[in-house]
Order: sequence, then C-alpha cells, then structure tokens
Amino acid sequence: MLNPAMYTPEHLISKAREIFALARNSENVDDLRQALSRHAHRVAFATFNDYDSFSEGSIIRVRDCADVLNRILARRSEDRAGFSVAEAIRDIARDKPRPDLTPAFYAELLYLFLGLQGRGPGRKLVDLHLVPTRLKGRKAAIERSRQLDELSIEVEAQKARFQSGLADKAVLRREKRRARILKTLKADKTDWHNWQWQADNVLRDPELINQLLKLSDSERQAIESARAQKLPFGITPHYLSLMDDALKAGRDRAIRAQVIPPPSYVEQMGLPGRKGKCLDFMREADTSPADLITRRYPAICIFKPFNTCPQICVYCQRNWEINDAMEPGAMASDEAIKKALRWIKKHPAIHEVLLTGGDPLAMPDKDIRRIMDGLAAIPSVERIRIGSRTLVTMPMRITDSLADLLAAYLVPGKRQVAVVTHIQHPYEITPDTVTAVQRLKRRGISVYNQLVYTFFVSRRFEAAFLRRKLALIGVEPYYTFNTKGKEETVEYRVPIARLLQEQKEEARLLPGMARTDEAVYNVPGLGKSYLRASQHRDLISILPDGARLYEFHPWEKNISKITSTHTSEDVPILDYLKRLHAIGENPRDYKTIWYYY
Repeated sequence: MLNPAMYTPEHLISKAREIFALARNSENVDDLRQALSRHAHRVAFATFNDYDSFSEGSIIRVRDCADVLNRILARRSEDRAGFSVAEAIRDIARDKPRPDLTPAFYAELLYLFLGLQGRGPGRKLVDLHLVPTRLKGRKAAIERSRQLDELSIEVEAQKARFQSGLADKAVLRREKRRARILKTLKADKTDWHNWQWQADNVLRDPELINQLLKLSDSERQAIESARAQKLPFGITPHYLSLMDDALKAGRDRAIRAQVIPPPSYVEQMGLPGRKGKCLDFMREADTSPADLITRRYPAICIFKPFNTCPQICVYCQRNWEINDAMEPGAMASDEAIKKALRWIKKHPAIHEVLLTGGDPLAMPDKDIRRIMDGLAAIPSVERIRIGSRTLVTMPMRITDSLADLLAAYLVPGKRQVAVVTHIQHPYEITPDTVTAVQRLKRRGISVYNQLVYTFFVSRRFEAAFLRRKLALIGVEPYYTFNTKGKEETVEYRVPIARLLQEQKEEARLLPGMARTDEAVYNVPGLGKSYLRASQHRDLISILPDGARLYEFHPWEKNISKITSTHTSEDVPILDYLKRLHAIGENPRDYKTIWYYY
C-alpha cells in the first residue's frame, strides 16, 4: 500500500483508461467536467441497474465515488478550493508536467477511480468473518454465533496490543516512579495525595524533568525552547508518574504527546505576533457576548471564571489565552464573575452552563462554592456541566469534601450536576482515577468523557479499547472530537476518513453502552458538526498535496438563509499511513480508509 510505484501518473492512467481517454479527447476543462460527470452518472446508473453483477459493498462504493467525483468537478468547488482537479486530470492525460502534484494526490485519484469501477482495496474486518450462509433457523443462528466468536477473537487480539493503566505491571511501574519523584522533591506519600501539593509542584524545569524521566533529545530541546519562549507548559507530579523510561515500548506515547510539545509546535507558537492573535480557532472572540461567556447554541453557554489548569494539553483549544500552568492571577475578579452571572440570568433561554476555563476544579473549594451558588440561584439553569481533566492530571483533587460540595447542588427533577472529563488513552486510567470517578458517581454526579482523536490514539482499536475501559470504571463516552485544524498542532491531526473508519468499523463492534459517543468536527464560530451525518459536509476537492478539502455546513443551515460555511483542509491520507508505518503499524490494516468520505 506504500509502494511508491503505485502513486505515479503512469500507474494512475493504467488503472483508469476510460477516464484518461475522455481527458485526452476533451477540448477544454469545461468540456472535460461535463464528460466526466456524464461518465460518473452512467457508471452509477449501470451499477444500480445491473445490480446482480455486483456485491452490495461494491454498489455503495460506486455510488459514493460517483458523488465525490461530481462534487470535486463542480466549478463552485474549484472556486472554493482555488484548484481544479479536472484541469489536473487533463494535464496528466496530456503528459503536461505538474510538479505540484504529489504521490498523495495520485493516491486519492487512484482509489477514487478504482472505487468508481466497484474495485479498490479491502473489506472490513467484520466482512472477513461474517459471511452469508444458506442455513436457516437454529442452524443459521449457531453458524452466525460461531462466526461472531471468531470475529471477537481477532478483535480481542487487536486490543491486547494496548495496556490499561490499571494493569498490574503498569501500577507497579508507576509506584516506582512515584517513589523516585517524592525522593527528588523531598516529599512523602501524604504530600502526594494532597492535591494542593500537586498543584504547587507542577514540573516545568527541563533539567528536573530529565532527572525524573528519560526524555528523548527532541523532547528535551522542545521543553527548553518552550520555556525560553514562555509558552504555556507544566506537568503535575502525578501525571509525570504515568510516563515510562522505556521509550521504544511506546506505551506512554499518547501521554507524553499530551504535555510535551513537538518541535513543530514550539516553532509555530514562537513566530512573531503568533500567540494571542492567530490561534483562536473556534473564534470565541466572535461568540463572546460578555466577558467570561461564550455562546454558540440557544440553550447553553460556556462560563470561564478560571483561566489556567494544573497542566496544559499541547493541543488545547485555548492555548492562545492561557499563559502557564497554575499561573497566579488566573481567577477572574469577583465583579467580573458577578457580571457574568447576571448576564446568564438575563437570558432565561439558557438552561445549561458549561463551567470550564482553564480547569475549574483546580480552583479552591471556596471559589467553586461561590460560583456554584451563583449558578444555582438562576431559575432557568437546570444543568451545570463541569469540564475538568483533574480526574487524570490530579485525581486526588476529587476529595470527599469536593464531591459533597458538588452533590449539594444536585436536585433530582430540577437540576443536574455532571462532570465531563477528558481521558485520552487507556494508559492514563489509574486506580486514583477510578477512586475519583466513584466518589462522584456515588453521590449521583454523572461523569462523561470527551476524547480528542489525535494521531497518538488512532491505531486500530485503540480508541475502542479506551471506551471499553471507561465504561467499566463508570465513565460514559460522550464525544470524540476530530483534532482541530490549527497550524501549530499539525502533528496531532488525523484524516477525517480515519475517524469515520474507526466509528463505523471498530466502535461498531463494541456493545452499545461502551460506544455511544458522537464523532464531531468543531466548526469555527459555529460549533459541532456531526461527522456521522454526511449531509453536514461536502468533500469539494483533492488538493495537490493529497489533502481533502471539506466544506462544513452550520447546524442552522435549514432554518436560516443567512449562513456561512467553513472550508477545512484535511491531513493527506497517504502521509498519515506513512506515519503509522513508522511506528510499527501495518498500513494494510487500514486499507478501507480511502472510501470514507
């Protein structure tokens, strides 16, 4: 699948002779657009008309590829993209040099044209095991059950590649590292379980971190550069204890990537004028009707009284406004908080408030109490949702007294209190996290999880294994977010096609209660676009570097004539597969990725 000879003009032409014959004989680009559109329509019609000659999967593949081809050929798509796929096809057919076109571009066209023929690589894992049978009744049921057992064995083998932080060996490794950290910091176990000690001892110094953990040369240099440029950075002692010295094992790859910035991030963030000006990807400035408030939807608003966290996730949505981990002065003034609460009260359409920041559970109990008092005093607020990653970064923060405090605002039938956390990988789950979750659950507080689908959690069945473990500890999967298209976090991004593949192939093999989350793309200034619903987006172009260009439609598109769309350049699939190969994955295991649009 990574054979360079497959992704050349010559190979492409050999696999789609009819298309390139049309391209050679076309008088101009407009003529070719029409010819290819007619060809796509004819092929799709013939496939559905002569359906008994094709498998059901092939018929759907032809349909999807015909739709995509028609869309990327449209003049509107070309204008939005600033690039003509039709012109590129015509130039390839006529041997006109196109040095701008990459192997990733040829790969996209190759699989698109093969799909239009009902061909292309691979079947889903489930299709390899669940095969039709002529048996009926109980015999058919027994045969299907046998096939399901066979499928499950392979799925479990895939999941076995990953380790949970609850595994005995992982617990032992972390105990040893904790002892090492405590000895170096001249502290004891009582300190360790004190959340304030954790917050006061956030690790920032690269020399100290390197004493406590084996860093690669690039990691150490990136931390040094980040600190020199005063970029937001910090790791709690607890979270550092989750990392391993065995770099090649890769168990903690996702954990390191959460907080240790790659060189490309540091470089982008350090560009002159970059921080605080260009990084507001979600355009919160345009959706903030009052200080500390963000509102994108009718019945919910975001309230941000505390502008820091115990540690900073590299790909944080708000890295443009957070200066450092547990930075003094991050708490909004009392007057600003009161004004924000008055604003919420003046808008009774708002029934839910997402308390976030920063991490609001990093505030002292007294500040949490006064903010919760203020929200609970607003009659229209029927749900207080608290966004916090402390269950992972500093789980000892969820004390019995804090859990009691939050539960005091829970009034069945009148007001719900929920915590939405962000557990990114099964290796992050620890016995301390389980204890924190149970303290909340025992008091009636729901706990949900939001996963950001980055490269570091995107291997086959990696996210599925996480969801399974989350359900077992009492955390309900809620959202899986496509990584935001921010320039500084390009190393974290995954093609939308891979997230769709994960949701429709791997997640579908889990029981419903362990997979009932929603895959979304956050549209800047507009909010969530549900990726399962293809009507909310169009694939409008394949760019020269092989990136797919999507146009996303706002949620209110059918109820308002005055709406704007958002175009997003995706990660080239071929480049993504090469990165997977570099960490030991077999790209053939992902071969159906090309047909998720």
